[in-house]
Amino acid sequence: MTRRAGPILVNAVLAIGAAVTLTPILWMISASTMPTGEANTFPPRFFPSRPTLEHYGEIFTRLNLGRSFANSLIVATLVTLLSLAANGMAGYAFAKLRFAGRDRLFSVLLAAMLVPAPVAMLPLFLILRAMGLVNTYAGVVLPAVSTILGIFLIRQFALSIPDDLLDAARLEGAGELAVFRRIVLPLLLPVLTTLGIVTFLATWNDFLWPLIVLTGESRYTLPVSLAILSGEHAQDTELMMAGSVLTVLPVLLLFLALQRYYIAGILIGGVKE
Repeated sequence: MTRRAGPILVNAVLAIGAAVTLTPILWMISASTMPTGEANTFPPRFFPSRPTLEHYGEIFTRLNLGRSFANSLIVATLVTLLSLAANGMAGYAFAKLRFAGRDRLFSVLLAAMLVPAPVAMLPLFLILRAMGLVNTYAGVVLPAVSTILGIFLIRQFALSIPDDLLDAARLEGAGELAVFRRIVLPLLLPVLTTLGIVTFLATWNDFLWPLIVLTGESRYTLPVSLAILSGEHAQDTELMMAGSVLTVLPVLLLFLALQRYYIAGILIGGVKE
C-alpha cells in the first residue's frame, strides 16, 4: 500500500498542476467565443451562453490582424531556417574543425551569454539604422540568425559524432561541405529539430525587438499588433481573447505535434565533452 501511495500522490500533484496550467488557456478560448460583454460578468462565466465567432471575423476584417499573422509567419519561418543553417555550421565547426583560437573564441561566446539582451539592443539598433534596415523584415531577421545558445546546442551534439567517420569521408575525397551535408547534417537532425522548435516559438512570441525595429503598421508582427489593439480596445475582453488565441494556438499546436522530437533532441543532446 505504501509503495502505491507514492506514485498516486505524484500523479495527483501532476494532474493538479496540469489543471491549474490549462484552466486559463481553456477560459481564454471559451471567452473568445462569448457574446460582447459576457466575459466581464460577475460571477465570471466559463462557458459561453451563445457561442459566436464574430470576434474572429472582426479581427480579420476591421482590425486586419490577418496581415500581422502573415508577418509573424514570414519572420518566424525565415529566422528558423537561417538560424538552423548558421548555427548548424558554426556548432559543427567549433566541435570538429581545428583552427587557431577555437576554444578561446568559444569561451568568449559562452561569456557573452551573461550579457542581458536589452543591453545589446541599443548598439544593435544603431547599426541597423546605419545600414538602412529599420522598418524592414531583414532588420528583425538578421540579428536572430545566429545565437550563442544555438551554437552551443549544436556543438554539444556534434561532439558525439565519431571522428573516424568524418576522416573516412575525407579520405574518400569528400570536401568539408560535402562531409557536412551528407554525413553530419543527417546525424544532427534530432538537435536541429529541437533548435528549430525553440527558435520558431521564441521568434513568434517576440515582442520587444519587432516593436523597436518596425515602425510601419503594415509590417507589425502579431504580438506588436495585439499590444496596440489591447490599448485601443481594453474593455472589449472577448476581442482581446480572440487575438490572444490567434497568437497562442498556432505555436501550441506546433509544439504538441513535435514535442516528442523536442524531448528526444534535448535528451540526446546532453553530451559531455
